[in-house]
Amino acid sequence: MRKDIGVFRSIPKRPRRVLIASSHALFGQGLRSLLEKQQQGNVEIVGLVSNLEEAIQALEKEEPDLVIVDYDDRSLNRDEFLAHFVEGEKKLRVVLLSLQGSDNALIYDRRTLAASQIDEWFEEWTFSKEEPGGWQRSAVLRRKKALRSSSMRHLLIAGVLVAILTALLVAGLGQVRLLPVAASRQAQPIDFLFGLEFKVIAFLFSLIVVFMLYSILVFRRRRGDTSDAAHVTGSSRLEMLWTIVPLATVLYFAYLGGQTLAETQRADPHALEVNVIASQWSWRFEYPELGISSAELRLPVNKQVVLHLRSLDVIHSFWVPEFRVKQDALPGGEGFIRDLLITPTMTGEFKVRCAEMCGLQHAFMESPVIVVSQEEFDAWASQEAGLAADPVERGRNYAGQFGCLICHTVDGTASTGPTWKGLFGHQVTLSDGTQVVADEAYLGESILNPSARIVQGFQDLMPANIAAGMTDQQLADVIEFIKSLK
Repeated sequence: MRKDIGVFRSIPKRPRRVLIASSHALFGQGLRSLLEKQQQGNVEIVGLVSNLEEAIQALEKEEPDLVIVDYDDRSLNRDEFLAHFVEGEKKLRVVLLSLQGSDNALIYDRRTLAASQIDEWFEEWTFSKEEPGGWQRSAVLRRKKALRSSSMRHLLIAGVLVAILTALLVAGLGQVRLLPVAASRQAQPIDFLFGLEFKVIAFLFSLIVVFMLYSILVFRRRRGDTSDAAHVTGSSRLEMLWTIVPLATVLYFAYLGGQTLAETQRADPHALEVNVIASQWSWRFEYPELGISSAELRLPVNKQVVLHLRSLDVIHSFWVPEFRVKQDALPGGEGFIRDLLITPTMTGEFKVRCAEMCGLQHAFMESPVIVVSQEEFDAWASQEAGLAADPVERGRNYAGQFGCLICHTVDGTASTGPTWKGLFGHQVTLSDGTQVVADEAYLGESILNPSARIVQGFQDLMPANIAAGMTDQQLADVIEFIKSLK
């Protein structure tokens, strides 16, 4: 038997009350003498009991802090004693002590052991016939080995199912176009990051679904089974694993995100510059190097373009899905201009859309984006510059750029605003019942101050700053265009 019992290492303020349960006088008296000698003043032996009835009575009467049970005493019904012990609420410990196993002492704490674990606890200490006089954990080792083998088999099966489902999901996602066609150099790193994220999401989905369904189907309670579930304790290794792996994954994707962002913002000193002016509810594109402006964004293929975005009224957002990148256009002047880099890699026609809710006609705020070869772009730029000689053509172009044609038609059909066809020189009835002639002064006032005179049958919906960026010459050209619509 050990010369020192670990349960007495922490000395309380009052002596520990100890109850000894054994029908062997040598065990009880010897242990009593040993404890009183070694733990002078720290231990009070409240009783020596030799059977189950005396032990239960002593538990209730003496209220000991510690019960030392002779494990070798077969006359004591340990199962019943421990069952009674577990039912109590007082903090109490039981030590199972064996004279045959000199290095072993089991400490049983009511606060940490449930009643359903008594059998499991007893099985941990079984007498080995192969080694007389020694206490071995043979039963629990055999059970743990069998449990480990079974767990590995289930884990292997679930792992294979996870791999199969992940492969099927990745293959299925590869057959579905989740993103529009990639038409810019900036789209390539973004699509790579998206693809990697989709694969990780497919794996996580498979991991959760497979283990959940496998547990429900394989480990469900069978009919007629009323036994308690196996007691499972926590695993520090698993907790560290599922903390470190997700953290490392998040950090890795943060690194990839930073790399992708840096790649999309890599500037070319020879890039083409375009000023993008957004307003409710149109886009206008100015090419300061070429001295032209347009209602459509025309770009040369494989040449980087720097878009300088600003807004005349509310927040808009420039977005061409095929280019992947997106940038807000902010009101507020020069200090709020935002740049967006695009390098088209595919010729064709696309659409720029506003990706920020900006008012009544938000859904219709779009303009064509045409990507052509460098030769075609140069020819278009020359043609646009040649139109500068005709004020009517200039006015038609400006009417499209400033968004006038979103609400006003040129063919006489009804729309949000009055049609321009046949407007000039004719009488217009206003909302207050008065009539005016649509001359140059009226047209100019209606463009610069649209709320001043509202035509009967129409609402005051025209943005007040629609002509905020319009020069006097541009205003005159728009009026000339309206005058031509007879």
